Amino acid sequence: MSSFLVEIVTPERKVYAETANMVSVSGVEGELGILPNHIPLVTPLRIAPVTIKRGNSVDVVAVNGGFIEVRKDKIVILAESAELATDINIERAEAAKQRAQQRLAAKQDQVDFRRAELALQRAMNRLNIKHK
Repeated sequence: MSSFLVEIVTPERKVYAETANMVSVSGVEGELGILPNHIPLVTPLRIAPVTIKRGNSVDVVAVNGGFIEVRKDKIVILAESAELATDINIERAEAAKQRAQQRLAAKQDQVDFRRAELALQRAMNRLNIKHK
C-alpha cells in the first residue's frame, strides 16, 4: 500500500511526523480525504480534528486552524496550535470551554464575542477528540 509523510507543525514545535496511508481534514470549503498521489493543493483548515490512518492504526490530532499543503509524497499542516489526543488535558479544556461560554453569555463587543466563539470551538475540538 502506498504511503506519504504527514507533518503537523505549529509556531512552537513539530507536533506530528509519521508515514500514513490517508488523512482526513476539515477545510473551510468542506471535508477532504487525502490519499497517496493526491493532486497538489493548499487550503485553509477549520478548527477540527485531523484523522491520520497508518496501516491498522488511526491517530487523531486536534488542529486549531491553519493551512494544509498537499504535495505528491508529503502533507504539511501548518497549524496555529495542535495537540495529540494523548496530550489533551481534560480539566484544562473543560475550564477553557466554561470561560468561553461565560464570555459569550456576557455579550460584550463583537471582537470579544468572536474571540470567545473561537475559544469555545477550540475547547470543544479538544474535548471531542479526547472523548473518542
